[in-house]
Amino acid sequence: MFRSVSELIQITEDKNISISEVMIQQEIEESGKTRDQIYSEMERNLDVMEKAVEDGLKGVQSRSGLTGGDAVLINNYRENKKTLSGDLILDVVSKAVSTNEVNAAMGTICATPTAGSAGCVPGVLFGIKDRLNPTREEMVRFLFTAGAFGQVIANNASISGAAGGCQAEVGSAAGMASAAAVEMAGGTPDQSAQAMAITLKNMLGLVCDPVAGLVEVPCVKRNAMGSSQAIVSADLALAGVTSRIPCDEVIGAMYQIGQKMSSTLKETAEGGLAATPTGKALAAKIFGSAAE
Repeated sequence: MFRSVSELIQITEDKNISISEVMIQQEIEESGKTRDQIYSEMERNLDVMEKAVEDGLKGVQSRSGLTGGDAVLINNYRENKKTLSGDLILDVVSKAVSTNEVNAAMGTICATPTAGSAGCVPGVLFGIKDRLNPTREEMVRFLFTAGAFGQVIANNASISGAAGGCQAEVGSAAGMASAAAVEMAGGTPDQSAQAMAITLKNMLGLVCDPVAGLVEVPCVKRNAMGSSQAIVSADLALAGVTSRIPCDEVIGAMYQIGQKMSSTLKETAEGGLAATPTGKALAAKIFGSAAE
């Protein structure tokens, strides 16, 4: 039904339906499944996300020892201190971090669009839940909207850190979350596209440089930053701010940047933070001297 963001938005205008509805109809058409089956499958994804958020906020620790417990620290700070960035953003961030900490601790998460970027979408969704008071159906539709934008990115650029750097993972996830947040907040399909563009263009060039080759450092904190960008971008779009560069062109730029990016900065752990003295020392500590 659609391959680009512009085609997606055109369908919503021609049929006078939401982005989430376009995605649901496409899934029905392509899979041959019923609406109830498609909905139930996405609702199961929502259940997995919700449990991961809850488990992470109780406190988890990765087997490597590199990550764990930060979601609890952030949430405690949010609840007990006078914060600088505000309650909503920190609520979003704590839930994004909790999801990634569960992933690092070998728990069950929903890749959105990947495991390394799995915190942004649920972080934003469950972070704005108390602000917008969505129905369960609206929460499921949030995921369909996010998926629609993720599909466009996957078809025209990449959602893989190994192919395009972390811009393709956390950048994509943050943009997907931002677009979905706009729809949930009552924005137009075009405003969702604007939010996606604003988010993604501010994460262009983000490298994938996991310390010790593990999806922990700096991945977890990058989800925190990605989810916070998603919220700010959603507000900008809802305020009427637009991206001077169209969303499809931003996605195209991300693809070109990924193609030009050195392989040392695309999940190989050969450059960036992974290649710092501390990064190498941590790898050696975890895997032995052969990691040096």
